[in-house]
Amino acid sequence: MQEISSSYLPGEIEARWYRVWEERGYFSAWPNPERQPYTIMIPLPNVTGALHMGHGLGHTIQDFYTRRARMMGYETLWQPGTDHAGIATQVLVEKELTNEGVDRRSLGREAFVERVWEWKRRYGGRILEQMRRLGDSCDWERERFTMDEGLSLAVRTAFVRWFDDGLIYRGNRIINWCPRCMTAISDIEVDHEDIAGELVTFRYKLAPAPGVAEDESAVESGTGDIAVATTRIETMLGDSGVVVHPDDERYKTMVGKTVVHPFFPERVMPIVADDAVDPEFGTGAVKATPAHDPLDFEIGQRHGLEQINILDGRAHLNDRAGRWRGQDRYEARRSVLEELRGRGLVDAIERPYVHSVGHCSRCGTEIEPWLSEQWFVRMKSLAEPAIEAVRDGRVTLVPERFVKSYISWMENIRDWCISRQLWWGHRIPVWYCDDCGEVFAALEDPVECRKCSSEGIRQDEDVLDTWFSSQLWPFSTLGWPEETEDLDYFYPTTLMATGYDILYLWVARMIAAGLYFMGDVPFREVFLHGIVRDFEGKKMSKSIGNVVDPLDMVERYGADALRFSLGFATVPGNDTNISEERIEGARNFANKLWNASRFVFLSIGDERPGLPELAALDDEDRWILSRLDHTIEEIGRDLDSYNLAEAMRSLYSFVWSEYCDWYIELAKLKLTGPKSEGTKGVLVFVLDNILRLLHPAMPFITEELYSRLHGEDHSIMRAKWPGPPGLRDAGAEQRIDRFMDLVTALRRLRADHGIPPATKMPVLVAPGRYRDELAGMKAALVALAKLESLEVVDAFPSSPDRAQTITGAGMEASVALGDVVDVGAESERLHRRIAAAGEDMELAERKLSNGQFTAKAPAAVVDKERAKLAEARAARDKLQAQLEALTRH
Repeated sequence: MQEISSSYLPGEIEARWYRVWEERGYFSAWPNPERQPYTIMIPLPNVTGALHMGHGLGHTIQDFYTRRARMMGYETLWQPGTDHAGIATQVLVEKELTNEGVDRRSLGREAFVERVWEWKRRYGGRILEQMRRLGDSCDWERERFTMDEGLSLAVRTAFVRWFDDGLIYRGNRIINWCPRCMTAISDIEVDHEDIAGELVTFRYKLAPAPGVAEDESAVESGTGDIAVATTRIETMLGDSGVVVHPDDERYKTMVGKTVVHPFFPERVMPIVADDAVDPEFGTGAVKATPAHDPLDFEIGQRHGLEQINILDGRAHLNDRAGRWRGQDRYEARRSVLEELRGRGLVDAIERPYVHSVGHCSRCGTEIEPWLSEQWFVRMKSLAEPAIEAVRDGRVTLVPERFVKSYISWMENIRDWCISRQLWWGHRIPVWYCDDCGEVFAALEDPVECRKCSSEGIRQDEDVLDTWFSSQLWPFSTLGWPEETEDLDYFYPTTLMATGYDILYLWVARMIAAGLYFMGDVPFREVFLHGIVRDFEGKKMSKSIGNVVDPLDMVERYGADALRFSLGFATVPGNDTNISEERIEGARNFANKLWNASRFVFLSIGDERPGLPELAALDDEDRWILSRLDHTIEEIGRDLDSYNLAEAMRSLYSFVWSEYCDWYIELAKLKLTGPKSEGTKGVLVFVLDNILRLLHPAMPFITEELYSRLHGEDHSIMRAKWPGPPGLRDAGAEQRIDRFMDLVTALRRLRADHGIPPATKMPVLVAPGRYRDELAGMKAALVALAKLESLEVVDAFPSSPDRAQTITGAGMEASVALGDVVDVGAESERLHRRIAAAGEDMELAERKLSNGQFTAKAPAAVVDKERAKLAEARAARDKLQAQLEALTRH
């Protein structure tokens, strides 16, 4: 037998086994008509990225189901790859150039793009190596990049088809604009942060009605102005209307009237009624700036309001802003406010006014909602079949509660802005003819206009949104637009596991694209997990100092410990709270498994005993086999419903408590007896199943132990996923449960009275109708409860120094405490603890009887005090019962 070290050293094991798995080709998948396919497409990480805890969670889930599917006999493909991450990569390379004193514009587009490719060749594989450290069992031979030749063809094909079908158009709409990166950005690239800004309430004067003097108009309307509130006062330079709710009685007489802009007297703006207005915000009347607010844009569309764009791409004011031309938006915010105050039009300024403001996730600049001419996809007709696919069950969302929000979002979907003002990415395959004005899309770069044959054509300067290529990921990676064997076999894929935060921005678009281009959904099930937070539920932040780095945790505790701790906390749709302490606890679990396995290996030597006939086994053997049967069934049920947390809890409890703490301790008593071979067979059988159940969560330690159990030629990756072995024995479970209750009660008595483990206790047991059962477990009871003697009686004799405990399972035990403890010293100790518990009760009662505390303190704080009171009362009652038993005469 190969020697096994006395301690588990994950660093040595992980690197070695991952190399073996890759060399043996265990991650590879090929079309196999004799097997069903199981396909997972990785939510592709940015090529610029490094592994963070969100990746750790998502990849743990994906690898778990990938490894389990392999063990279940599926031809299993986990497709890896990276996203070109247009804006993130361009910003990173621009910073490199800036450090070198080079501006990208001086390089030119072609040279800059080549510089990015050079960066990608040097650093683009960094996150993939980190994924290997985590244990990701992707088919690395299939690794793809969204700018690969094949995937680029897929992007062009999709664009041209949608363009020719009238689903792609160029138009003016509100987009998220980053004045620093000088590009449109997607919603996922906008980080919303609460800032302490200001809410300014100012007034627009009503315009005189035609043929009515200004003062008469004021009398006629009952007021000469209308007050509106805004957090961006500078945008009032682009106002073209005022909006109120149609049911707001305060403004009913004003709807249809007009106001005059104070800085542009020629601009007369209507007051309109629209259901989109919140009558509770500010004064209930809002200014309408259709070129600088998405809601105002939609209101403006409905009411024909003018779109007045007052900003340029750098967020400086343009010619439409009048004398504020050239100022940046913040400078204009101050100067416009001062001008309005000077004219007596400001009613109130609320500072600080905390509200959420979007910032570019790449550079931190405050984004600007901006009217811009961009390329868009018409989403309404694409969304309708994607809605039906979820409604009719072709795509299942887990948890189900996301179905309602998915459908609501898709029913109200807006057109998708797909153009970006960048150089890195898939350039939009549209050409303009300067001679005849033709605008056309093409798969191959044309040399002449398709309409007039002129060579005076030029390609659009913009690139496509990164999400355009990633929506095609489930089928572009399998060879589309070509009809490939891979595409026919592996598509539709089986599972998409990703965060709920990109359900709308990615998952929904993949469903729509799959149905349009492939005629079928891209995946059958979507497992939506949450984001990773710290143990108190706070979002991880470098500024707070609560970030847990996954690679640091792998270095300290091993990949298995990190993976198990993440799985242990994963409930579908819920955020996952993690801490270093929890990861350390998972490492302790790995150590427990290692030591238990080491005991088994040392016990069996070179033998590999099989499982004997059940009739030849004792109760404890049949009990652990029955509990294994239950555990396998529970785990399978939980995993099928994607409840990793419950599955891991069941497995943790079985391994730690039932197998290690109980069965192994019982087995130790029999390894030198006549039934040792049967015991060894059970030890091996249960350990084998434990390792296979744990493998998807803890691949490295389970492979190491499995290879020691079965030989290095037998990889756990090729082992069969356990099914319930049909070894239920309810009678054995009940009998061992009673035994464990009695041992636990005796151990608790020892702990309650501080009796050292070395002190042996004499015990009387009145087993009632379980006398025969107790006789068979007597030796084990003496050993596990560390008893001096065990005497079986029908009833306890009357004795002043006896304490009795009832197990609740039909048997009573009595210990002569006077024989094993110093009654006087123990009485003093119990008196002190009773007094301390009483003080805790008094303190909690004093707080709870204070009316001001219960009325003003947060409910959670009050509940905490109530819990403290209940805990202290329970502790006092228990200590008093112990004292009474100790001193009973």
